[in-house]
Amino acid sequence: MFTQLWGVTRQSNRVGLRLHGDLPLERSITDELPSEGVVPGALQVPASGQPVLFLADHPVTGGYPVIAVLTTRALAVAAQLTPGISVRFTAADSSLTPLAVHTPTSLELP
Repeated sequence: MFTQLWGVTRQSNRVGLRLHGDLPLERSITDELPSEGVVPGALQVPASGQPVLFLADHPVTGGYPVIAVLTTRALAVAAQLTPGISVRFTAADSSLTPLAVHTPTSLELP
C-alpha cells in the first residue's frame, strides 16, 4: 500500500475514490467477508486488489477488508482529488497527514 503511487480513476464519485496501482494489493482472504460498518475515509480492498477510499456517500456496510482509515485532515484533501491525480499513502501518527498528493509539480502535504 505504501510503496507505490495510486492513481485516481474516472470511476470515482461521491461514494468513493477508486484507485489504481501497477501492483494490485494481495488479499490473504479472497472470499467476501461478513458485512461490517464503514466510516468515511475507510480504505477497502475488493477482490480486484485495487483499493476504494470511501467518501461522503459511502455505503453503510462493506464486505471487503478495510486496511486503513484516513485522518480527518487527509480525508478532506482526498475528497478534492480528481481523476488522473496520483497519491501515495504513508503511515501516520496523530501529527502527520497520511496522504501525499503527487501532481506534475509533486506537491507534498505537510
